[in-house]
Amino acid sequence: MKTLKSTLLLFLFVPLIKPAPPSQQDSRIIYDYGTDNFEESLFSRDYEDKSLDGKSIKEKETTIIIPDEKGFQLQKDESTKPLSPKKENDEMPTCLLCVCLSGSVYCEEVDIDAVPPLPKESAYLYARFNKIKKLTAKDFADIPNLRRLDFTGNLIEDIEDGTFSKLSLLEELTLAENQLLKLPVLPPKLTLFNAKYNKIKSRGIKANTFKKLNNLSFLYLDHNALEFVPLNLPESLRVIHLQFNNITSITDDTFCKANDTSYIRDRIEEIRLEGNPIILGKHPNSFICLKRLPVGSYI
Repeated sequence: MKTLKSTLLLFLFVPLIKPAPPSQQDSRIIYDYGTDNFEESLFSRDYEDKSLDGKSIKEKETTIIIPDEKGFQLQKDESTKPLSPKKENDEMPTCLLCVCLSGSVYCEEVDIDAVPPLPKESAYLYARFNKIKKLTAKDFADIPNLRRLDFTGNLIEDIEDGTFSKLSLLEELTLAENQLLKLPVLPPKLTLFNAKYNKIKSRGIKANTFKKLNNLSFLYLDHNALEFVPLNLPESLRVIHLQFNNITSITDDTFCKANDTSYIRDRIEEIRLEGNPIILGKHPNSFICLKRLPVGSYI
């Protein structure tokens, strides 16, 4: 009886317990395996992509940097190439630093310490308020047409004697506000010479410095250290400024001719002697040939 009941129960429960289909189990296993492989493959691809990206970035960086370095090196090489020899008529450097206009060169307040190369046709040079310390014959050797030079406000201490010897057309020379102790040989056709506010003493002016300057009309030597009026001043002078020096004496031959009482120096319009340690009233015969008395102290 018990055997029969067991058999009946077995038949009742067997249909309820069914094993999962092999295909589903296999597909589950395959799916799980496939998912793992897929994730692993995604990870490996991502890693490879990242590594490739890193390589590509490095390659890109190198491809970017290398040409730049080459380009930079190329530019550097080009910039360090020696300059081509300067042509004889190449005036660009001076005319970039200065202003060149119709024969005039303006080099004012550009901190030059020497006279720059000038265009050959230059007639006027204005090199005021710079740092020039010396003038030499080479500065103007190939510039024969110069008519006016202005070096006001530099640091000029020395001028070679031959500096102006070839400037046969030079009419105006201004050396005011420098450090000069003596005067150079001056060109023969000067009409104006200005060397005020220097340190010139009488021994720094040769006896014949002005003698042959027959066109000289304006002479400015004020604010220096002169002990006496320069000798042999030309008849052509109209204005003579000697104020604020150390002039202590004047003779009858300084402006006039002691042996010729009829001599009249009619061209002189102005003589200034104020600021000197001299009483002009003590030298009445020194001005007898003049139409106007010098400016200065008489008592």
